[in-house]
Amino acid sequence: MADIVSGPAARLARVRSLMDERGYDGMVVRDEANLRWLTGARGVFDFTGELPHCAFITRDAAFLHTDSRYFNSFAEHMPADHPWAIDMDGFDIPRWTAERARDARCRTIAVEDTMELAFYRGLTRSLEDVSVACSIAEMHADLRRMRAVKDEEEIALMRAAQAITDAAFAHMLTFIRPGLTEKEIKQELERYMFAQGADGLAFDTIVASGPNTANPHAIPSDRVVEKGDFVLMDYGARLGDYDSDMTRTVVLGEPTPEQRKIYDLVQRTHEECARAIHGGVDGKDVHELSVKIISDAGYGDYYGHGLGHGVGIDIHEMPNFGRRSNTVEAGAVITVEPGVYLPGVGGVRLEDYGLVTEKGFEPFTTSPHELQVIAC
Repeated sequence: MADIVSGPAARLARVRSLMDERGYDGMVVRDEANLRWLTGARGVFDFTGELPHCAFITRDAAFLHTDSRYFNSFAEHMPADHPWAIDMDGFDIPRWTAERARDARCRTIAVEDTMELAFYRGLTRSLEDVSVACSIAEMHADLRRMRAVKDEEEIALMRAAQAITDAAFAHMLTFIRPGLTEKEIKQELERYMFAQGADGLAFDTIVASGPNTANPHAIPSDRVVEKGDFVLMDYGARLGDYDSDMTRTVVLGEPTPEQRKIYDLVQRTHEECARAIHGGVDGKDVHELSVKIISDAGYGDYYGHGLGHGVGIDIHEMPNFGRRSNTVEAGAVITVEPGVYLPGVGGVRLEDYGLVTEKGFEPFTTSPHELQVIAC
């Protein structure tokens, strides 16, 4: 694993090294996941998409603008001895940013390539208003690439989130039975995770049964679960703003030969691909291995999604196991989730997530891979 020092102070130092390398005098950060990573403020960001915060970073100062709804929370939840000057002066954030650039005598500032267009336009107007001749460079996912390699603090939070997720699966094996609806299974699954200490949900829980399991992102419905059904659960706990992600498919009663065949294929694909993972591997190569295994078994037309994705503060982060080449570095946390989906019949997905090391893949997930048969 890459030698990454833990904590927000080390993350800010990494950002400043990037600024030196690129010749940036200042950096503007709006994305809440990037801000959570940089500041270490736990339990403050609500990730609604409203984007009420803005950071401005120079080589020797770090400014954070928020509003009255969050100011006290930042004061209470920032790490000890943090370097951030926090304020809530005014409501014109582009103007606030331009003034920080003026005061720091910036000539080049960097912005996220995901920055909303309205803010970007407001920033350019505000720089003109405060008489700053400043070029604006796009970072092209630089912060997201940094976030792809996790430090020990992040890994510990994700291990703890997964422990809740695994405990929920063990509980659901005793809860699921014919006669329940998909929505009722979802509600119990989420209730149990909160009872075990989850701060929130990693994403909207997927529960599908019978033919609905052929839809990879099925929305839980009022369908009543029956004997003979596959039941697929794709879910995760959120803890300290970090996510877990896991999928298990179970069967109610003894599986049919076809159910057993596709389950065994997905399990074999998962385990062979997991053995191919190591630091420095091309994610495309691992994905193509999953496609080959499933295609050679005659089910290639029924597997259309990528094998896996990075996880952290966001449920989908860099790197990826997919159709595009990208290096999966040691220290990344990533999913392995092959599936086979037969329209009108049903589908299977088996997903773990865990840490990429120099030598291999270390799952955080501890739930069994073998098909769990619920007696009924």
